[in-house]
Amino acid sequence: MANIATNIPASPLRDGWKKFTAALVRGLERHSQVTSRRNRIEALEAKSDAELTRMGIRREDIAYHVFKDLFYA
Repeated sequence: MANIATNIPASPLRDGWKKFTAALVRGLERHSQVTSRRNRIEALEAKSDAELTRMGIRREDIAYHVFKDLFYA
C-alpha cells in the first residue's frame, strides 16, 4: 500500500520561484501597457490637425487623451 503526503511544507526555493514568476508577469504586463500607449500617441501625432479637430483632440492634449484613464479629474 502506498501513502501520498498531501500537505508538503512550502520550501524557500518554491516561494522564491513563485515571487520571481509573479514579478516577471507583472513586468511583461506593464511593458505591454506602455508599448500600447506609446503606439497610440504615435498614431495620434501622425494625424493632421484637421483630423485631430474632428476627433475633438488638440495636438497639445494628445498625451492627456491617451493617459486620461490614469487621472482622477
